[in-house]
Amino acid sequence: MFEYKLIAECRQTGARAGMLATPHGTVETPVFMPVGTQATVKAMTPEELEELGAQIILCNTYHLHMRTGEDIVEEAGGAHRFMNWKHPILTDSGGFQVFSLAKLNKITDEGVEFRSHIDGGKRFMRPEDSMEIQQKLGGDIAMAFDECVSLPTTPEYSRAAMERTIAWAKRCRDHHSRKDQALFGIVQGALYESQRIECVERLEEIGFPGYGIGGLSVGESHAEMYGVLDALCPKMPKEKPRYLMGVGFPTNLIEGVARGVDMFDCVLPTRNGRNGQLFTRFGKMNIKNLSYARDFTPPDPNCGCYVCRNFTRAYLRHLYTAGEILAARLCSWHNLYFLVNLLRDARSAIVEGRFPAFRRDFMENFMEGSYLDE
Repeated sequence: MFEYKLIAECRQTGARAGMLATPHGTVETPVFMPVGTQATVKAMTPEELEELGAQIILCNTYHLHMRTGEDIVEEAGGAHRFMNWKHPILTDSGGFQVFSLAKLNKITDEGVEFRSHIDGGKRFMRPEDSMEIQQKLGGDIAMAFDECVSLPTTPEYSRAAMERTIAWAKRCRDHHSRKDQALFGIVQGALYESQRIECVERLEEIGFPGYGIGGLSVGESHAEMYGVLDALCPKMPKEKPRYLMGVGFPTNLIEGVARGVDMFDCVLPTRNGRNGQLFTRFGKMNIKNLSYARDFTPPDPNCGCYVCRNFTRAYLRHLYTAGEILAARLCSWHNLYFLVNLLRDARSAIVEGRFPAFRRDFMENFMEGSYLDE
């Protein structure tokens, strides 16, 4: 039902290519997962996601629980039927949103008391509650409930959160009963490498078919993120998939792949698209700039997406200045295509034994591109 198979590894780096079998299809890794927070990837239809190459998407446990409710989604036949997505779905635990969006009242070993960011009502979420919600949503992969620590933090607080995360992971595993759904543990430990290593070792003793890396991309520098991955990834089970949560900036993806990460997700492509920022192989573009008003070339001449095949920079800028909804749709489409296919290309480079050159060329072009917008 759920199986990860390692296909190829880069001899010079930690990069790896694999196959992840799920009830709704096989995912080729490394992979970027578009985020469908409320059972929809913003501005995109399921058919458009298929066309741009998305293999697996993410749904958000917290938002679906707080708004529509998991019971309605279950009555609809689960998240797949509810949103008409026929491919794999990963649901997060809701923990990150509880700690980042809601007004926290109290964290205890039992769970988290918080107030809804929607109506201010008091709520309480335990690991078992997260499991019940995710099982009703019916994703192919569920995530254990964890405590995500904001930065900066102290070693003492980080350790307390790590201990709580491990205890909650065991409760999640004990409560989780859906046979057609894999449950991943989540490694915490902030920027403390020894805590990260200890956490993954203790989670491995509990036993999970895959492992998320949480608590990064929360304000630390790129160098600090890479330092944690350098220390942690070699200690993670080689035969299990590794998922770096909430990371989607192009250079972070390639550097994460180089360190052995298999799965990524982020709202960045659609959020930035709605604000007129495009990712290209030659850097970032702010399509709203006046310099593009009479630029009748594709947004990215090297891109094969629907947007770059059919529209110009001048037209996209016109849509934004005119306040047209199509602007956000087309820019989101391009950005999603860019990140999904960037990792598809990285996978091909790993399989063909040329990943170090691929990594070098991408980093040089993206960081030093001829039309990089700041």
